[in-house]
Amino acid sequence: MDSENHSVECIQTQTGPNPQHAIIWLHGLGADGNDFVPIVPEFNLGHEYPVRFLFPHAPHRPITVNGGMVMRGWYDIVGMPILGESGFEEDRIGITESQHIVSGLISRQNSQGIPTGNIILAGFSQGGAIALYAGLRMKERLAGIIALSTYMPFGSQLEQEKNPANADTPIFYAHGVMDPLINISAAMLSRNILQGLGYSVEWKTYPIPHSVHPEEIRCIGEFIKKSLF
Repeated sequence: MDSENHSVECIQTQTGPNPQHAIIWLHGLGADGNDFVPIVPEFNLGHEYPVRFLFPHAPHRPITVNGGMVMRGWYDIVGMPILGESGFEEDRIGITESQHIVSGLISRQNSQGIPTGNIILAGFSQGGAIALYAGLRMKERLAGIIALSTYMPFGSQLEQEKNPANADTPIFYAHGVMDPLINISAAMLSRNILQGLGYSVEWKTYPIPHSVHPEEIRCIGEFIKKSLF
């Protein structure tokens, strides 16, 4: 990662020629940008809905809960809010680094003619946490936020840190009821915080563990169409 501009490598694909809309999709802990590339055709966008998809690779970093093992991650996980532990510090430094990465990716799209208002920020698991954290603090309005199988870091501080630019940005939030990694109670707490602050949250649950359901993919496709077109 370039320490000056927080740039990262990305996989890029598009559903049609000359896209004027983009989706930045952040993968989960230990995965990489390849993880969600195969589902793009399943959104059924086609040439009728030309969208540029960017799948960045997170930097490599040691992950405390995995014994300090180095892997791709958007931030360190010191404790497990997902399993109900308390009294630990969340990795604000790593989260802020990834917030800057997201800002850089958006700026790059702006320079290529795609305005922030035509961009959806999406993520799965740890990537979804960054999508929520960064997206709701952005100074320019996004077209939407997609948060899958995730929770919201520093949720108790959102009221003080949120940016009004994204007060009405639609949020698609989905979670598996059998998720063993991020308990659905953590996701519901995050959803409740968002709704309590007046955000428009499209909440979905599916009978799955820490993964993505076919019906969820269909719903994401519909969310993309109504948010971007």
